[in-house]
Amino acid sequence: MSQGNIDVPVQAVEVDPEKLDVCTVLEVINRISGKWAIGILLEATRGPVRFTELERSVEGISRRMLTLTLRNLERDGLLVRTVYPTVPPRVEYEATPMAKELYQSLNGLLGWAERHRDEIAAARVVYDAQAG
Repeated sequence: MSQGNIDVPVQAVEVDPEKLDVCTVLEVINRISGKWAIGILLEATRGPVRFTELERSVEGISRRMLTLTLRNLERDGLLVRTVYPTVPPRVEYEATPMAKELYQSLNGLLGWAERHRDEIAAARVVYDAQAG
């Protein structure tokens, strides 16, 4: 489903290639490596997830930062927001195919961090002892 109330028809938007801003690789990396984006994307790739579920699962995130990060990920085409016409409205976020592809790389990064976290912690102790 698409964003907005499901009773409202979605209109196709034609994109003029000349009006596209060039999105640099660095901009893409900065967006997905932000403090909260990875946690949100990992949750959303498991299936549709509600705002409050994200708020509970992404430790330390404020409601405002969650809202801003969700909007940015939706804007970048990594999440789809679906609003269901219930009272109160139910909103779900789901990873797009592009985000699901990214998930494979994030899993690799998480695996690397898990394998090397003890070495990194030890290196920090040595560095701090020498610097202090």
